[in-house]
Amino acid sequence: MTAAELIERLDMVRQTGPDRWLARCPAHADRSPSLSVRETGDGTVLIHCFAGCGAAEVVQAVGLELRDLFPRDNGHTARHCKGTRPRWNHKELLEILADEARIVNLAAGDIAQGKSLSPDDLARIKQAGRRIEQIAGVIHG
Repeated sequence: MTAAELIERLDMVRQTGPDRWLARCPAHADRSPSLSVRETGDGTVLIHCFAGCGAAEVVQAVGLELRDLFPRDNGHTARHCKGTRPRWNHKELLEILADEARIVNLAAGDIAQGKSLSPDDLARIKQAGRRIEQIAGVIHG
């Protein structure tokens, strides 16, 4: 899913820059735009509710899942072509890392409260772990 496809599902959308928007958060009674939407160079859609709603709450409110925020190619997460070296924007990597850490922290909080995680949640946690490892690999060269 692209950011453009996501913002079609949102209200009071306002573009704030290239590949950046603000909109009303669908996960709470938002009077003015508090949801930031951004698409990274690799097609990942980053969302942040300044009122504190979690990414899972936001995507669920518009009928999506967290995995919909990540690029897909023929049903698989998009990868760079062999023989090409991707250009990494370290700020984007840190933002993705922070989002993945939030996913892990949310799951840890649920586990600490004795809640069971669904198979989709467990798969998403594993994906977060892989993405964190990939970012560490990029940073360490």
